[in-house]
Amino acid sequence: MGYMEIIIAGIFVNNILLAQFLGNCPFLGTSKKMETAVGMAMAVVFVLVLAGVITWVLYTFFLVPYKLVYMRTIAFILVIASLVQFVEMFLKKSIPALYAGLGIFLPLITTNCAVFGACILNVDKELNFMKTLVQSVAYAVGFGLALVLFAGVRERIILARVPKPLQDTSIGLVTAGILSLTFYAFKGMI
Repeated sequence: MGYMEIIIAGIFVNNILLAQFLGNCPFLGTSKKMETAVGMAMAVVFVLVLAGVITWVLYTFFLVPYKLVYMRTIAFILVIASLVQFVEMFLKKSIPALYAGLGIFLPLITTNCAVFGACILNVDKELNFMKTLVQSVAYAVGFGLALVLFAGVRERIILARVPKPLQDTSIGLVTAGILSLTFYAFKGMI
């Protein structure tokens, strides 16, 4: 698989959020406002890319040679938690408004199965370093794209007349399903 195929597959075809359904909690929780959605997307891009690369290096050069592969879940979660702590400290110090807007969802990146799932997929597919980097970036961009698109749609839904039983979370889930189906249509590309 070439680099361009990895990019298209990671962003559209195998979108970590809308095709593989990983990371739905921050997706639904931070997509009510465009500002928080963009902030969360950037935080996930940073964490996912670095976590993908660091976990690949850790797996390839430490866990496999020393026959500690059974420790990969713990090792990967420790790497992800460390990166999230760094992002949280940075945002708290540099951009307090975004830090407050993200609220509880920022520390939840640690348990975001999209980040962990991308790390597991990278090592399970036995990709080399460059393909791991490209796939991590593609997954992160796909997550961010889905989050920002969904935030835009949810902002428009607020202005629409929605029946009482479908307001708020219900219409959000219906919209997420429709958005997921549009991304599923890309399956024929690769």
